[in-house]
Amino acid sequence: EVQLVESGGGLVQPGGSLRLSCAASGFTFRSYFMTWVRQAPGKGLEWVAGINSDGGYTSYADSVKGRFTISRDNAKNTLYLQMNSLKPEDTAVYYCAKGYANGEKGQGTQVTVSS
Repeated sequence: EVQLVESGGGLVQPGGSLRLSCAASGFTFRSYFMTWVRQAPGKGLEWVAGINSDGGYTSYADSVKGRFTISRDNAKNTLYLQMNSLKPEDTAVYYCAKGYANGEKGQGTQVTVSS
């Protein structure tokens, strides 16, 4: 059974930083492309970033490029999202997905950016 458990969210002031983690189990994590997506209040899912199986390729939405960094530790079966220079518009529930944005997801972690 695939399990994805996101953590690390919280309340942060504009300009602050957070690091999200996604602990994966139930599948061969090191073999899969992985994705972060988010859903802001009242809006649909938005793709945020993706990373290939060995971490050698990453891609980002224009809205987060230069501020967010996706990474992975295949020895720990864990996906990360380092978020810097956070803005109020980054407020959302963040999900990691197995594969691409339409893949299985965890329960999400809430990120709120507010002063």
